[in-house]
Amino acid sequence: MKALHKVQKQLLESLKKNIDDPLTIRELQEELGISSPSVVHHHIQQLEKKGYLRRNPSNPRDYQVLSDSPDKKVSYLNLYGLAQCGPAGSVLDGHPVDRVPISSKILGFSAADAFMVKARGDSMSPRINEGDLVIAKKTNTANNSDIVVCVNDRDALIKRIKKQGDNIILTSINQKYDPFIASTDYFKIEGVVKSVLSYSI
Repeated sequence: MKALHKVQKQLLESLKKNIDDPLTIRELQEELGISSPSVVHHHIQQLEKKGYLRRNPSNPRDYQVLSDSPDKKVSYLNLYGLAQCGPAGSVLDGHPVDRVPISSKILGFSAADAFMVKARGDSMSPRINEGDLVIAKKTNTANNSDIVVCVNDRDALIKRIKKQGDNIILTSINQKYDPFIASTDYFKIEGVVKSVLSYSI
């Protein structure tokens, strides 16, 4: 683990504090009293190189702080099936069917928040196909149009969510499947889909 410069420590704490509403480079500069935006950018790059931060290259405000130290190079993620939920109506309270080794670099967030499910059916085709391994980040909330792993009336599903007033609409990518309203009796988001390991030929 590489040591952090004083400015990098301050920057990391600011990024953690504002992770729900990320600051721009200029806002970070003003908050920490740094001389210029280029200095902020330099130290953010150093945090990435040292393994304390991962950013979405297409959206600089989309980032993950990796706890207090970098992840291991290889992480073992629990793989769950979608055939049935656990006793409390959650995918994650059931027994994992496997533990899958995966390079921590491809996650883009801490492995402690990651899990995998094996996709069923073709409702999310062509993006997600039967048998694909789907990596999700644990959360019970999601943004409009996110693809999520969810439980709807004890059925474990992978769907895109659309918020419409007080209703949540569950939609498929494959247009032969009609959208439907999430259950008002029991609906739970388990995680937001972050990547797909495709086994399609």
